[in-house]
Amino acid sequence: MHPRSTRPWLARYGLLLALVGISLALSLAKPGFLTVSNLINVIRQIAINGILAVGVTYVLLTGGVDLSLGSLVALSGVAAACWAHPTEFPVVVPVLIGVLAGALCGAANGAVITWGRVAPFIVTLGMMTVARGLALVISGGKPVSNLSRAFTTLGSADVLGIPVPALILAAVALASHLCLRHLRVGRYVYAVGGNELAARASGINVAGVKLFAYTVCGACAGLAGVVLASRITTGQPNAGLAYELDAIAAVVIGGTSLSGGVGGVGGTLLGALLMGVINNGLDLLNVSSYYQQIVKGLIIVGAVWLDKRSTK
Repeated sequence: MHPRSTRPWLARYGLLLALVGISLALSLAKPGFLTVSNLINVIRQIAINGILAVGVTYVLLTGGVDLSLGSLVALSGVAAACWAHPTEFPVVVPVLIGVLAGALCGAANGAVITWGRVAPFIVTLGMMTVARGLALVISGGKPVSNLSRAFTTLGSADVLGIPVPALILAAVALASHLCLRHLRVGRYVYAVGGNELAARASGINVAGVKLFAYTVCGACAGLAGVVLASRITTGQPNAGLAYELDAIAAVVIGGTSLSGGVGGVGGTLLGALLMGVINNGLDLLNVSSYYQQIVKGLIIVGAVWLDKRSTK
């Protein structure tokens, strides 16, 4: 078989084969890897990164980037925690406040990028600093604790043995898949990322599409911040450090091009799951966290390298 004829097949199934292969290797090295309890633990661990990755998929599909995700997680978690004290408000209130905080920051990113004509890298880098500062100001530089039981249940409870954060990720992923594949705005996202000039010439509101993508990305970061605050039972102003790198890596590993216009939510979920499996396996093998950082960095560089090769 000619090498070129194998490329479509590898592009479609290569990530799944890699996931299966790594899982089998880890199960041989550590028999406890494939136990039900550990697999549920993997699913719980990838939920937050998965939600972030689904959100940033919108942005990368338009050809943009968002480096503020980790700081938005911290800001949203602190904002939600401030409204999640016992007997004060129903649990829906802090959840909505956290998501709204992320969405507003995402909308601000999109507005400056589209109408201010500033590069996404610069805008989101600035928002990364601003959001982190706001989280520290709101919390006074200290964790926000004494959260209601109903709120902390979101990050720790199970439904029929499935972690609630995983169910939230599944709902976000399903809604995003339907949006990107079956709604007009989703087709516009692909069109803008594929060829912005052609999209504008065909009458698509490019600025509106980009604003939509960054707002959704921010809302997902807000939701991830709420889930994280619920899981660790505090709103941590220093939470989410480098989370944006894990999320972007998961999306690129999943087949979404950094150039825009190519990719989808299904691949993003596989990318997040692959990173979760690798992290869990390294933990089970007692690999030092220092070396885990090196491995994670190599994965990110490798994913970008493969993306560049695939676009040639």
